[in-house]
Amino acid sequence: MVNKRPLGTTKICGGQIRAARALLRWTANDLAERSKLGIMTVRRAEAVDGPVPITVANAETIKHTLEAAGVEFTNGDAPGVRMKVKRGK
Repeated sequence: MVNKRPLGTTKICGGQIRAARALLRWTANDLAERSKLGIMTVRRAEAVDGPVPITVANAETIKHTLEAAGVEFTNGDAPGVRMKVKRGK
């Protein structure tokens, strides 16, 4: 049986993925292409407001793809996303 609930540092919600894409102005297809995952995997992850119903590996891939593009996940009392602050030298 495959564990479909992200654990540990990979706790993300469908709403966070949708919001992160909006910040980046990416379509679901853009995220699928950049993460090298199927579009249905991305859509399934985004279809829920709670924990994503995909494998831990796929959740990590989505999260890392969005983080590499500049998104920071916040998982305090109110999970959300924001753009990382660019620090100048």
